[in-house]
Amino acid sequence: MCGIVAYIGNKDAYPILINGLKRLEYRGYDSAGVAMLNAKNELNVYKTKGKVSDLVSFASGKDVSGHIGIAHTRWATHGEPNDINAHPHLSRSGNLALIHNGIIENYLTIKKELENRGYKFKSSTDTEVLVNLIEDVQLTQKVDLFEATRIALNHVNGAYAIVLIEKGHPDTLIAARKGSPMVIGIGKDEFFIASDATPIVGMTSQVVYIENEEVVKVKLGEDLHIKTIDDVEMTPYIQELQLNLESIEKGGFDHFMLKEIYEQPTTVRDTMRGRLHADLGTVTLGGIFDYEKKLLNARNIIIVACGTSWHAALVGSYLIEVYAGIRVKVEYASEFRYREPVIFPDDVVIAISQSGETADTLAAIDIAKKKGATVLGICNVIGSSISRATDAGIYTHAGPEIGVASTKAFTAQVAVLTMMAIRLAELNGHLPKSKIMELIHELDLIPEKIQTTLERSAIVKDIANEMKDCHNAIYLGRLQNFPVALEGALKLKEISYIHAEGYPAAEMKHGPIALIDKDMPVIFIATNKSTYEKVVSNVQEVKARHGKIISVVTEGDVLVKEMSDYVIEIPDTECTYAPLLATIPLQLLAYYIAVLRGCNVDQPRNLAKSVTVE
Repeated sequence: MCGIVAYIGNKDAYPILINGLKRLEYRGYDSAGVAMLNAKNELNVYKTKGKVSDLVSFASGKDVSGHIGIAHTRWATHGEPNDINAHPHLSRSGNLALIHNGIIENYLTIKKELENRGYKFKSSTDTEVLVNLIEDVQLTQKVDLFEATRIALNHVNGAYAIVLIEKGHPDTLIAARKGSPMVIGIGKDEFFIASDATPIVGMTSQVVYIENEEVVKVKLGEDLHIKTIDDVEMTPYIQELQLNLESIEKGGFDHFMLKEIYEQPTTVRDTMRGRLHADLGTVTLGGIFDYEKKLLNARNIIIVACGTSWHAALVGSYLIEVYAGIRVKVEYASEFRYREPVIFPDDVVIAISQSGETADTLAAIDIAKKKGATVLGICNVIGSSISRATDAGIYTHAGPEIGVASTKAFTAQVAVLTMMAIRLAELNGHLPKSKIMELIHELDLIPEKIQTTLERSAIVKDIANEMKDCHNAIYLGRLQNFPVALEGALKLKEISYIHAEGYPAAEMKHGPIALIDKDMPVIFIATNKSTYEKVVSNVQEVKARHGKIISVVTEGDVLVKEMSDYVIEIPDTECTYAPLLATIPLQLLAYYIAVLRGCNVDQPRNLAKSVTVE
């Protein structure tokens, strides 16, 4: 969840490390730090609570020289956010400095053993325990740091991505990972290490993605030396980095989130490019082509996901059931991993994650694979852990999503699931060809209809001004618009810190109606043709209790429009495609409210972009 950057080469390390940390700020963090070896073999460590800018201020005027260094942004797990708990952490001797993403689950047991041998600890972190465990192995077993790290990690339970620097070894970095992502960039006489590729973009295009339970020696003048923690030699697999600098910059927008909202006509089109063939009336999903029969014949299709991806999964389950007549179950990956799920070898499990690194989703994949199920992935990041752990999958091609609150990833995931539903309907004949042609042609028009929706943002700004001081909000939708209600409420919670709940509209009378008064904004997603009259009744129930009614409706709507205090119109489309359009104004609404409330839109408090811990 936090960020790692490390550098070794012939350039000054500090500017590279700081620039890398700035690029990783989107991940969410509460402290930052650096450690560098200078020409005198002095290990200088600077760290502070707060932002990267606070670290830069703290290090100003101090010795930041050196061609080797490690840097970190921390999202607190063990110990409160403060200067002492910030990374890097030093070993007892001061010879080793370590940065760490993840959680060491058995750190208290290890800490007690080390304390019994005279070790004392300054911080409350599991990371300080780990660096001292590694040094203890190094000293007692008289091995080098590479071997000591490998041996020590055999005694560790949990997730980690770590990088170590050692006094007296200005030409070497040691790295390892399990559960938390890590990538190594290979340049000309230099190496870069990071928790994702964003700090590396523009530095090199050659990367190696480190696999689970691998330890790496990065030494100048040598090839990467990789071993598993079980002492098995591995051969590095060098790949071309699929990322460019322009895609991770704001491009003139005030915030990454706003930029990413406005990118959605392009990202949805990119997701469908080469897959949706409107001229031929067919869908091609090459990534799962060899698994289409398994999907059609699956005893169960189970989708696992978290957060926004879970909402996309709910939309997808509805579409697959309606279009293809195939039963689909949607599970929270975080719950799935801890119960005893009933999974059969002829089941297909689909894992959805924007980052491809979500710890709970990766754990769910592991369970499914152990039970013999076929596992497919839908993710955005090429080379991510989920893309490597699954049997096959589909990339969304939404491009880097920097804003912590997911926007374009949601619509891209829904677009993939829509195409999957259509393709399954093609294969099993559940829908007539004429209907499939109609669905494909309408889906092809969705990007321009998203653009039309974005052009109507003025009314959303007006609504935001009315809602900015509210303390609660309710979002209501039916059928495939219920997940839209959930997603709209989540966005408002995430970035404006206003309490909001999403409900199926019919469930309002089973409890939430007790909350309705003149101060309660109620946002209706009222686009379903099949249940329109039912939604009208729900609107009337709120109006009778003086609730403030905000409605997302289809162009030309009359009844709901007359009853609403505010109305946002979206273009007419196939009713099952409404989530791809109705979500857009709800994203904008959350954004504008957050801005008016002075919130940090791109880095909301307590949240991280890639949730790589439990």
